Parts: sequence; structure tokens; C-alpha cells
Amino acid sequence: MSNPIQHLTDQTFSSAVAKGITVVDFWAPWCAPCRELAPVMESLAVEFQGKAAFAKLNVDDFTPLSEQYDVLSMPTLVIFKDGQPTERIVGSLPIDQLRARLQQAF
Repeated sequence: MSNPIQHLTDQTFSSAVAKGITVVDFWAPWCAPCRELAPVMESLAVEFQGKAAFAKLNVDDFTPLSEQYDVLSMPTLVIFKDGQPTERIVGSLPIDQLRARLQQAF
């Protein structure tokens, strides 16, 4: 099975969030809570397949994008609907809490 989470760059970001619902994980490799969140995101990406796309953006590699969306701490999840940010979740939450927040946002 292929990875259900797309890794974004500054060149793919706009088109990835342009249509439908996309959950973007702003993360960094050195961030321990980000590493804890990774398997949770993979599970949720499979669970919500067909309802939302899931993606990651490395803030160290693409700092201007993280600044554009006011990402000050990691992990930060930003939910986009048709290109517009509609919800923000900061920090690593347990899967049940994260699932509930995502369901509310959809």
C-alpha cells in the first residue's frame, strides 16, 4: 500500500490544498511530538480516505510557508477547505481527540 500522506513542497502546496478538504501537518524532523503524531496521522489518513487528503510540510525546508500560515509551534495541523484554512490544531493529541476534532471540522 502506498503512503496515504503526501509530502508537500513550496511548489506542490497550493495545488494540494486547492480543492476539497486537506489536513496539513506542519512538522520538523527534530520535533519529538511530531514523530509521535506521525503514526496517528497515517491511521487517520486511512480512516478518512475519500473524505479528506492528508499531507505533511517540513517547516525547516519550507519556512516561508510555515510563516505564511502563522505556524509558531509544532506539530500544527491546519485543515484547508478549498484552499482556505478553516481549523488549526496545535500539539500532539491522542488519536480519539484528534479524530473528534477532525470530524467536527468536516
